Amino acid sequence: MSDAEPQAESHEWSGAARSGEPRPQGPGAAESWSGDAGAAESWSGDAGAAESAFGDAGAAESAFGDAGSAASGAGDAGARAAAEAQAAERLERAVRAAEQALIEFEIAVETFRVEVENFSRLHHQRLGPMYSRLDELDALIAEAVAARTGDPEDMRRAREARGLVQPMPGVEELFHGWIDSEGLSPEAAAMLTEQPVQPPPRVRPSEEARRIYRELARKAHPDLAEEEAERERRGAFIVRVNAAYAAGDEETLRALAEEWEAGPPPPERRASRSEELYARLEWLAERKEMLAAVAAELESSAIGSMIKMAPEDPDGLLDEIAEQLLAQAAEKEARLAELVR
Repeated sequence: MSDAEPQAESHEWSGAARSGEPRPQGPGAAESWSGDAGAAESWSGDAGAAESAFGDAGAAESAFGDAGSAASGAGDAGARAAAEAQAAERLERAVRAAEQALIEFEIAVETFRVEVENFSRLHHQRLGPMYSRLDELDALIAEAVAARTGDPEDMRRAREARGLVQPMPGVEELFHGWIDSEGLSPEAAAMLTEQPVQPPPRVRPSEEARRIYRELARKAHPDLAEEEAERERRGAFIVRVNAAYAAGDEETLRALAEEWEAGPPPPERRASRSEELYARLEWLAERKEMLAAVAAELESSAIGSMIKMAPEDPDGLLDEIAEQLLAQAAEKEARLAELVR
């Protein structure tokens, strides 16, 4: 980037990265990711491979349904089983292909995420002091102008400029008295999340809560179980009962009493292999959409946009921006010198 226009653009986005402003995503933006054109679309380096895998999975699912319907209509149990087995085999192959495509996609996204994170860290370490110097110079210039003119508007600008370079309070100062060895207190967490501060529970639960608790403890105690599975179910239930009692929550205790009286839930029907495969495909598709959203957010960020400007040499871009910032600082220092003569 030796010509003026790319330099200006790099400086523009260095400012965006500094302020945290997002950059609009342009056409083909998702193709750059980590400098490999088309990586976002190809997942595994072969354009359309992942989409094809999911398309094959959909076709296998359709074939499975069609095979089951046809065989069922014919009334031939053997033919139906064979058709379902064949469709399930196709579905399994599609799942395996989609899994491999998703793995490659995750690798591409994680690679770019690491690049963005590392570039952001270097950007802050190497250029942060320069930005601070520019802020200080802006404040000094504004103060010098205000001292000369005495204009209230100039004085307001000077206060605002100085406010930008005031040190932020440390974490210890912000959270003094709010953090202990166990982290934020409930009151502090409530204040930070703008939730009403809950009063502490009463020392002793009400008589009704104690009555319900005792009845549940007698009925649901794990020692009354003869089988291990039932013992585990009762143990998990008693944990919930104890938590509700400790909080003095009568409503929850009543709900738990009703739940116990209703008895254990009926055993869940075991899904068939084809149903398991289809559920896996649905999860893979959801994961794919989530990763695509993460990738788009990374690339549309200010740091991601800067990496896109110099995918082959992002470190060189930092050097270039540093030179521009030094030149700006020199100009501001000269301006300040004129004002304070």
